[in-house]
Amino acid sequence: MSWLQIIININRTSLEVIEQLLLDAGALTVTYTDAADQPILEPGVDQVPVWDELILTGLFENNGQQDKLVNDLRKQLGSRFEVRAEILEEQDWTRAWMDHYDAMQFGDRLWVVPLHMEPPEPEAVNLRLDPGLAFGTGTHPTTSLCLKWLDKNIHDQQTLLDYGCGSGILAIAACLLGIANTDGVDIDPQALTATENNAAINAVSDQVSTWLPEDYQREHGDSQYDIVVANILSGPLAELAPTLAKHCRTGGEIVLSGVLREQAQDVIDAYRAYFEMDEPVFEEDWTLLHGLKT
Repeated sequence: MSWLQIIININRTSLEVIEQLLLDAGALTVTYTDAADQPILEPGVDQVPVWDELILTGLFENNGQQDKLVNDLRKQLGSRFEVRAEILEEQDWTRAWMDHYDAMQFGDRLWVVPLHMEPPEPEAVNLRLDPGLAFGTGTHPTTSLCLKWLDKNIHDQQTLLDYGCGSGILAIAACLLGIANTDGVDIDPQALTATENNAAINAVSDQVSTWLPEDYQREHGDSQYDIVVANILSGPLAELAPTLAKHCRTGGEIVLSGVLREQAQDVIDAYRAYFEMDEPVFEEDWTLLHGLKT
């Protein structure tokens, strides 16, 4: 079976109206992407960023009515908006994605290995990951920086807080490397499901607990950890400095990523009241920050 994509270049003020128009016309999904290479790096907490110029794409079943659908949309939208149509051939999207996802080594001990592959080094610490549930697979420099730090620096620590856990890759890696217990916190319930599933795949479910932020604060408001790690954007990281500092024990370690090179000093300044901060570590344009709780 093939699918029909309807593609429309719009501006932000037209988004809701035209999105609803596509849904009313029978779109199964509507997605939008940046049309003008406009960076949006600092959404506020719980905010969804939207670009000024967007490409809106509606996915329809290809039932042979392509010309009628396009003409109807053009009549409703007028000459202001260009409406394009593309046929999208059916394929196994999960398999196609997995074909481009290979095993990766982080540091000396740790490998992240997708489930469809055999570990290249069976005796290594192998974190098995389901790409279909990936909210973080290690391919981005921010995750890579954190995994390399965990591989190098986990020794006899017992507890870790992963704030913004996504797929759970950092919490699970920490357990496989020797941490006894981890808590993963995320605002997205689907991320918590991904973390729980990936923890089960790696046989560390008994060591990993997941929480929405409000539930976590209610149950663990006074909990402290040997390591607190947060791989999110720099704006939320700066806002969370008092909260993350509260959850790190004296002498414990903070590990922060999701920070662009030029943003590093601002985040360091936000944490200096609580931590003795080290020099930043860089990978491409991204930064890892580390500090000891004073």
